[in-house]
Amino acid sequence: LYPFSALLARMKYITRWSLMHSTRAESLSEHTCDTALLAHLLCLIAKHYTGTPCRPEVVAVAALYHDAPEIITGNATPVKYHSPALRDAYKALETESVRSMAALLPAELAAELTPCMDGSVLTAEEHRLLKAADRLVLIKCTEEQRSGNHEFDAALTQQRAALLAMHCPEADWFLEHCLPCYTQNLDELTKP
Repeated sequence: LYPFSALLARMKYITRWSLMHSTRAESLSEHTCDTALLAHLLCLIAKHYTGTPCRPEVVAVAALYHDAPEIITGNATPVKYHSPALRDAYKALETESVRSMAALLPAELAAELTPCMDGSVLTAEEHRLLKAADRLVLIKCTEEQRSGNHEFDAALTQQRAALLAMHCPEADWFLEHCLPCYTQNLDELTKP
């Protein structure tokens, strides 16, 4: 038996933002899906508007697996970036998590999925686009803020600054043309 898929299915039980009060919980599964959708869109923006070479389908698949190691490690975002030593230790833990998850597959499937989980399937530009999509967690911060939860104010400011510091024209395009729509209700989003 190969329990890899069953392990991935447990993403729905891992709660993101666990150190903060949320008006609506977000699972790792939900975040992963959102990141994959956003990464694919950023790649299409790259393809049509900025000319950045990328493979939208490859980036979207890598995005589906980008946080898979958190099934084993949990989501420790504030902790893993606290210091260079913790960042390095956490990176080693993530690498070991990818290795142990790949061992739950037949060798030929592991060989194809490992590069998706560790990001090695991506070019530098594609990795930047995936990272930008991951940084668009600022959407969650905006939703929490709009619900009256000011606990996410600092996170929104930090995530926006980090995204802008990436100098990613595709993310800049998204921020200008797509992000404002996240404040609209269903009727406003669907009106002709």
